[in-house]
Formats: sequence, C-alpha cells, structure tokens
Amino acid sequence: MKKIFSILILGAWSALALAGGKHAGGHDDDHAMAYGVPGEAAQVSRTIEVQAADNMRYTPAAITVRRGETVKFVVKNTGKLPHEFVLGNAQSLKEHAEMMRRYPDMEHDDPNMAKVAPGGTGTLIWKFTRAGTVDFACLIPGHYEAGMKGRIRVNAK
Repeated sequence: MKKIFSILILGAWSALALAGGKHAGGHDDDHAMAYGVPGEAAQVSRTIEVQAADNMRYTPAAITVRRGETVKFVVKNTGKLPHEFVLGNAQSLKEHAEMMRRYPDMEHDDPNMAKVAPGGTGTLIWKFTRAGTVDFACLIPGHYEAGMKGRIRVNAK
C-alpha cells in the first residue's frame, strides 16, 4: 500500500510539473520561467512591500513592473497563519493549489516563492523578462480557494 501511495504521489508530481512548469527538483538549471528568472540582489531596482493577511488577501493585490526590472518583494505576514507568495501563471497556480489541498503535508521550496511564518517577513528577488501578466498566490491549502491571489502587470518598458 505504501509503495502504491508513493507511485501515486510521484505520478501526481509529474503531472503537476508537466501542467504547470517544472517543480521542485525539476527546474532547469538556470531556473528560467516564462515570466522571468530569479534576480540578483545587486540588480534590484525597486523594493515592493506586500502584506499577506489572515483575511486571505494581499495588499497590494495589483502590482505594475517593467520588463527587465529586478524587484525585491518583501512579504510581511500580518496574521497568525503561515502564508506564501508564489509567482506563476493562473493555470499552474490553480493546479498547484489543488495538489497542495490533496497532499497538505507536501513541501515545496522553489526560487519563485517566499514562505512567511506568522508575524514574519520573507523576501523574493525576481527579474521580469517578458511583458504581460504574472500571477501570485498563496498555495497553502484553502488560502488560494479563499481568494489569496494577485496580479503583476509587466509593462514592455
């Protein structure tokens, strides 16, 4: 039974990686994603503070950046529950949130995310390489479904 469960988990992880981009342990070596790459601290041009609250909302929930800009996100958890700030596209975030709901003990730690303990602060440095829309969300079970998500508009310049 334990072996069957392990195979199911592995299969679910594989499906998630194929559906929503590569995941923990399966990213390309340079961690390139369709919407950008992990940024370097020396290249940060702006810091944006984002508050994550227990009402399952981010403030701000809408952010605008420029293509090519490297941004440092400082995520402050103002609540008593743990939260996350995960960059992605709407489909991959939704699928990943569903996977987290099914397997609540699953750990993930990717370069496009910051975990934030209750009352704590997390940081994420990201370089936006394409114009368009990048979504962000908290994938802790129930948080995404309760509306804990937002959008980043990436302007061409």
